[in-house]
Amino acid sequence: MTIRTRETTVTFRHPFKLSGIDSPQPAGTYRLVIDEEAIPDLTFLAYRRSATMLHTPAIITPGNSGQVHVVNSDELTKALEDDART
Repeated sequence: MTIRTRETTVTFRHPFKLSGIDSPQPAGTYRLVIDEEAIPDLTFLAYRRSATMLHTPAIITPGNSGQVHVVNSDELTKALEDDART
């Protein structure tokens, strides 16, 4: 199975909470890693998301050890949309 990984960042302007993370997180820019797997037996190349991982703490937070949290991509999208509205 072919897996590809994309890396990007997401920015929250306000503190936020996701079910995949134990405690609320402060505003900041966070590293986001998305794994996608190839869908087999198609006549064209297509991928589906297999994992969405948010790295904490925020990128600019010095001196803290990092953690990786598997999060729900739909919940993350909603949290980012809610953050942008407030």
